[in-house]
Amino acid sequence: MKKKILLIDDDTDSAALAKLVLETDMFEVNTVFDSEEAYETAKEYRPDAILLDLEMPKLDGWTVFRILRGDNAFDNVPIAIISGKGESFDHMVGLHVMKADAYISKPFGKQELIDKTHELINRKK
Repeated sequence: MKKKILLIDDDTDSAALAKLVLETDMFEVNTVFDSEEAYETAKEYRPDAILLDLEMPKLDGWTVFRILRGDNAFDNVPIAIISGKGESFDHMVGLHVMKADAYISKPFGKQELIDKTHELINRKK
């Protein structure tokens, strides 16, 4: 059975690339481009893991992250930040302050994205 990934990213090119890479590795990927629709889509889709961009119009990724983490239904769903903000400070905030399960910097390599996604799935409780 394919593991379900929810990809939340307003950058259609980046999202299309990530979706293509992950689907070739046998993941099922649902993409949300509008951050305001992310929570409702996540509730309906029930993903095994979430990849979340930070810089989006309307609601930024941190706001979406807090909304998801505020719902007990997502307690066991690992969330990775996927962002163009790749400085060590950004990684520290994402992983240690916000408590994201992983941080993937854009541009990402194909194997890095696949490996990090498998790590996320394996973290699921």
